[in-house]
Amino acid sequence: MAKRLLLLLPLLLGADEDFISHYEYGQMLYNNPRGVSCAQCHGKSGEGKVIVEYRDIHGKQKLQGPDIRHKSFEEMKKSINSYHPVMPRYYLTDEEIKTIYDFIQKKNTEQSQ
Repeated sequence: MAKRLLLLLPLLLGADEDFISHYEYGQMLYNNPRGVSCAQCHGKSGEGKVIVEYRDIHGKQKLQGPDIRHKSFEEMKKSINSYHPVMPRYYLTDEEIKTIYDFIQKKNTEQSQ
């Protein structure tokens, strides 16, 4: 038993990092915060996308998720915590919203380089 612990000691000493990074946690939350992915309406990087197109008495219509890449953290927090006729309520903590916000900002910084 002691030999096994000695073999694991180098791994334990190097285990000062989190299991997943802040970026990976943000990506995970963005892709599946509470069962409905943000990406389904806001796109892979927050650029917004068409959810559905349909026709009614006014002609061709479309329902589109908005571009959220240039929103401030406070704007995003207010929007997520507000009622929307289409967007589900996620009941995210401020920390979770900040993590998603940071993910979107970093992802779009990486893509523009």
